[in-house]
Amino acid sequence: MHLIERLMREQGSKHFWGYVLAFGMMGVIATTTTLSAYMMKYIVDRIFVDRNIEAMWAIGGAITVIYIAKGFATYGQQVILSRIANNIIAESQAKIFDKMLAMDVSFYNARHSTEFLARQAFISQSAGSALNTLVTAFGRDVLTTLGLTFAMFQQDAVLASVAILIMPLAIVGVRKLGNRARRVIMTEFYGFAAILESLQETAQGIRVVKSFTLEPFMRERQVAAIRSFETAANKLTRVQSRSSPLMETLAGVAVAMVVVYGGYRVINSGAQPGNFFAFITAMLLATEPAKRVARLHVDISTSLLGVEMLYQFLDEKTPETEPDDMPALQITAGRVEFDNVEFSYRPGEMVLNKLSLVAAPGETTALVGRSGGGKTTAMSMILRFYEPTAGRILIDGQEIAAFSRRSLRSQIAYVGQDTFLFKGSIRQNIAFGKPGASDEEIIAASRAAFAHDFIMSFENGYNSPVGEQGMQLSGGQRQRISIARAFLKDAPLILLDEATSALDTESERAVQEALKTLCAGRTTIVIAHRLSTIANAERICVIEGGRVVETGRQDELLAREGIYALLHKTQFDRGLMLASSGAAAE
Repeated sequence: MHLIERLMREQGSKHFWGYVLAFGMMGVIATTTTLSAYMMKYIVDRIFVDRNIEAMWAIGGAITVIYIAKGFATYGQQVILSRIANNIIAESQAKIFDKMLAMDVSFYNARHSTEFLARQAFISQSAGSALNTLVTAFGRDVLTTLGLTFAMFQQDAVLASVAILIMPLAIVGVRKLGNRARRVIMTEFYGFAAILESLQETAQGIRVVKSFTLEPFMRERQVAAIRSFETAANKLTRVQSRSSPLMETLAGVAVAMVVVYGGYRVINSGAQPGNFFAFITAMLLATEPAKRVARLHVDISTSLLGVEMLYQFLDEKTPETEPDDMPALQITAGRVEFDNVEFSYRPGEMVLNKLSLVAAPGETTALVGRSGGGKTTAMSMILRFYEPTAGRILIDGQEIAAFSRRSLRSQIAYVGQDTFLFKGSIRQNIAFGKPGASDEEIIAASRAAFAHDFIMSFENGYNSPVGEQGMQLSGGQRQRISIARAFLKDAPLILLDEATSALDTESERAVQEALKTLCAGRTTIVIAHRLSTIANAERICVIEGGRVVETGRQDELLAREGIYALLHKTQFDRGLMLASSGAAAE
């Protein structure tokens, strides 16, 4: 009931007059259905018993008018309710998407992306369906049943009482099916999500599937998900259909009793046959709406489960929701400071352990170290993807947690090691760096990122589609488009997380020159595993175990013969080994 109350408060009130109009249409449907039962009395008595020609034409005309009115009312009710339901679905889908945008990165780390697809496909339709089921049940079915019941009592109160006594038995028998239906629907939902998950991973990882001959494994997994969904769907059908034998049996018993008793009265007591036929017609017409009312608990349980899941998601806390009056951060010099920052993804597993460092204005600060040391986490915290559990992050002496995320991120150009391109053209993907940018600005940014030449080699140039996640481009091409996007943003703070990792040697050299132009006069923080790419950085911070263990220029760190010197020597020796093996192969 609390779900229905909230649904009525949030959605029903918005469409109040639409539901009133639909309710009126359903009142017309109930009235015309009741009148059609009354007409049976006159059909039998006036036409077949009295053989009255005038009555025949009058009754025929009346029936025509009744069913025309019913047809238009049915059409109006269906259109109105469909429009309302479609609007509610659209609003629910928009709310789900807005909620997704308001969630932080950790929320997505804990979930598979197909969960959100399943929500859009399964849950968003539940709100409109639940309200329509309720309105239709109380508007069309209850009104029709009441009208026909009234007609039955007018014809024969005793027979009507016998028929009405059977209805509570049906409602009690069907009620228990609702809870079971909810459990089955939940299983069906997760089965549907598993199918989407397998489809998405197969499409996105098709190169791995093919190269590792994983087709049998993926097929087996998908078939298992499909079979699970099929089993749940079949079980739901059985649960929802269990009311039919009960209802049909009770209806059959009621009709048989009416036929026997009514026939006895007509034959032995001289009762009018028209009354009997009007009664039996009303009873038969009332059977279907009465069955729908009796199984309302089962039908509404299906929709309300989706509504419950919808509200559970919409009621999730949104860490990135901020007050409208949150002040905007103004970056002037661009000095970035970590002050004893601590952070952990899971309790007891410290990732950043009192991390303290300074990225000086207008200089390049490189973060190096072994994998898992916390470099990418530290960069993510500058963007406020995560919040410190202790300590502070400051830009120009301002603690970034006190300012809006939007103002912070709008002044940062970020190029990650996992380059993501959106579906669309190359031009559109570069333009994300500066919405509304002119073609000249886009081309200038592409030239600076050494991307213009390969873009123009495509048949459609900047209008060439990149495909899903940029799969129509090579890794190096995707990364240079990402760098062009950063050029276009022209932000005072640059974050580069392995920005040249997917480039060949020649492209890397060209892009390094481009990055020099991009980073000139700007505060730049670079994560690099290839130490050759940060040889000229003004400051190198070696991060181990979530804290800075060495800092200085490259020549200073090499002279200390510490961790950085060991990393440098390891890479240098590996490079010589690869070069020697290459020369030997030639």
